[in-house]
Amino acid sequence: MKFILSTHNVTLTKSIEDHILSRIEKLEHLDRFVTSARVTLEYNLLKGLEKQFSCSIRLAVPGPDLFAEDRQSDLYAAIDLVAKKIEQQLRKRHNKYKARKHTLGPRAKESRQIEEG
Repeated sequence: MKFILSTHNVTLTKSIEDHILSRIEKLEHLDRFVTSARVTLEYNLLKGLEKQFSCSIRLAVPGPDLFAEDRQSDLYAAIDLVAKKIEQQLRKRHNKYKARKHTLGPRAKESRQIEEG
């Protein structure tokens, strides 16, 4: 998987990078078709004390890309919340795929019964 990390007004430390990579690995484990992840970290003093740090993640998957963004006073909290949002989107996407696969069986059986009856 291709990984792009960009920062704006944030000093990137090894611990921040490791934290992001651990979250991305969990997301990659949920969906093996993720081709790339783009993470953007921003710091904006003008937004106020409770929403200074912004983190956004864009995952490239087959079909529409998944995107989530969050603003918090703590950078690690913003990263965790964005990862949680993306995880929910991946789970929803996976469940839709599974539901579509399971609904094809009963419809085919119903059409056969109507044709035979």
